[in-house]
Amino acid sequence: MRIEYHRTLLADRVRNSAFYAALKSVIVPGKTTVADLGAGTGFLGFLAAKLGAARVDLYETGDIAELARRLLQHNRLPQARIAQVHSTEVARPDRVDVIVSETLGNYPFEENIIATLNHARAHFLAPGGLLIPRRVEQFACPVISEHFHRELAIWDEVGYGLDFTAAKTMGLNNIYVRWFTPDDLLDRAAAAVAWDEVSFDKHNKTTRTGEARWHIRRPITIYGLALWWAAELVPSLTLATGPLDPRTHWEQLYLPALSPIALSPGQICVARLRSTTSFERGTNVTWTLLVCDGAGRQIAKQALDLEKGFLP
Repeated sequence: MRIEYHRTLLADRVRNSAFYAALKSVIVPGKTTVADLGAGTGFLGFLAAKLGAARVDLYETGDIAELARRLLQHNRLPQARIAQVHSTEVARPDRVDVIVSETLGNYPFEENIIATLNHARAHFLAPGGLLIPRRVEQFACPVISEHFHRELAIWDEVGYGLDFTAAKTMGLNNIYVRWFTPDDLLDRAAAAVAWDEVSFDKHNKTTRTGEARWHIRRPITIYGLALWWAAELVPSLTLATGPLDPRTHWEQLYLPALSPIALSPGQICVARLRSTTSFERGTNVTWTLLVCDGAGRQIAKQALDLEKGFLP
């Protein structure tokens, strides 16, 4: 049981207050029924019960469910109940008015929230019901601070007449959790582009693809991409993980370039991204960085794949 991980969740006041506000805005005391999918310690389901939900069903497949059950009893929330099972394994659940699922990672879909909410919308949600979050949008921005690349290129400095280029290449075909300041990013993060959007009111593909492009106006060197997300929980209430947003336990992701990319005014930098996520195989991400001239003709290309970053 990873209790330390759950401590970081409960210590994240930005996250907790956002979900509390979202639940408070939709729960009608004594009437609204709620399901908390991937409940962990039960915090969100407990909030729903405290806010007066008529019934709260918590689903958690991990061993943490037993702790959640003890916490539920200790907090005396009789309208809540816990099932130690993944929600997608429940064929005929009792339908509810509100589904909440905080199964978001640094990469938002790594905990299979798309597949979970696809199933939940079809099997758990009562007519006219709603899901929290409603929508997730993904952003990308070029990284212009050299030290992120220099840290990963340390293989070049092994010395003693040894060449560790193959290890460096493997290391660069990886994704790293980092915190960026605005100065680390193109145009102080104002250049961020939305490359993907998922609205949970419909069935969504678990494979996500998208493209972002930047027209270069001054000489600049790019060392990779920073990724983050914004989740609209309910209308007018968004929880985001970008460098300009209030800090949470989530951080941004660094997708490195294979080598620094020097760009000149008039050129275009293009990023093409693709992710696949499944319960069986986990998450894989590929990213391709292109340099094009002003007419859109390709000048250079770097293609990276997370699967190439793992030892066989």
